[in-house]
Amino acid sequence: MDNLFNNIYQGKRVLITGHTGFKGSWLSLWLSKLGAEILGYSIDIPTEPNHFELLKLKMNSIMADILNAEKLLDAVENFQPDIIFHLAAQPLVRASYREPVKTFATNIMGTVNVLESCRQAEKVKAVINVTSDKCYRNNEWDRGYTEEDALGGNDPYSASKGGAELVGNAYRHSFFNPKEYGVSHTTLLADVRAGNVIGGGDWAEDRLIPDLMKAAGKGKGVEIRNPQSTRPWQHVLESLSGYLQLGWKLLVGKKEFAENWNFGPDLNSELKVIDVIEKAKHLWPEIKFEIKQRPNDLPEAKLLKLDSSKARGKLKWQDVWTQSQALEKTINWYKNYYQNGEVLSEKDLLAYIEAAKAAALEWAKV
Repeated sequence: MDNLFNNIYQGKRVLITGHTGFKGSWLSLWLSKLGAEILGYSIDIPTEPNHFELLKLKMNSIMADILNAEKLLDAVENFQPDIIFHLAAQPLVRASYREPVKTFATNIMGTVNVLESCRQAEKVKAVINVTSDKCYRNNEWDRGYTEEDALGGNDPYSASKGGAELVGNAYRHSFFNPKEYGVSHTTLLADVRAGNVIGGGDWAEDRLIPDLMKAAGKGKGVEIRNPQSTRPWQHVLESLSGYLQLGWKLLVGKKEFAENWNFGPDLNSELKVIDVIEKAKHLWPEIKFEIKQRPNDLPEAKLLKLDSSKARGKLKWQDVWTQSQALEKTINWYKNYYQNGEVLSEKDLLAYIEAAKAAALEWAKV
């Protein structure tokens, strides 16, 4: 791990909200290997089993609601993080139909609380506000959405993520304006949107890969609602490498990077749901599924693509694994967990880093 991201995270104080979630647990693993001092802030352990618990990382955690502004501010003031990765959220589209108030409160006011704690504490150098590819007003375009496209969302989850982006934009212009960096404040804020992340250790409800893996582990099948939907699938480590690379730039005061960013796969590599399932079944024949579309099912977007040209050009970020490699790593992780009780996360992380070094990516240069 020496010299990754120019060794910027060695000894840095890092606060991760939502560290017990899927993406947060992988980020906690990576940052622990980079030598960071990490504090996690999450409301609970969201699933059973849980990837964060399986990792057994040596880090401190605060179990509290992101809506508890006083508790959050106390954590920020006491820990004095150099950087905050804000991932805490209600992350599921279908759950947002059942609990719209909770979804809007958590995703919008939770973001307000994080940024307000930074404004009041005044010592946080960088903030990575993680939203979603679903923050865009989805017109079912065949082209990828860019950072300049309109925000929106027809379901509560998507709308809440668009709202979280607006919050980030407002704080960036009102309180953390890059033009005033080093004069009226010392905090740089960036908003990031990633595609549909996959990888071992995700047990959330109503997600394609976790549903397939949980069912295969029990010898059962899965009903597939929208086999023709297209999503920007990518391994979780791809988006995290982007967040960490961006965090590096902000921590060294590169104020031109305090913007919003897409981190998605190549535009020519999106796969339909049915294609992902068939590839997964080839890797693990125990996977069983049945296509069962229901006329009264909750509406979900059918086509969604991200254009990550900005990150590839300005930040010099790029994917490491193809979608086939990402699927292979993911399915193999679950097979080994269910069949042998093994947790391959650290092994996958090291393989990803070696591939990035071989590709001579900026963050992986030694």
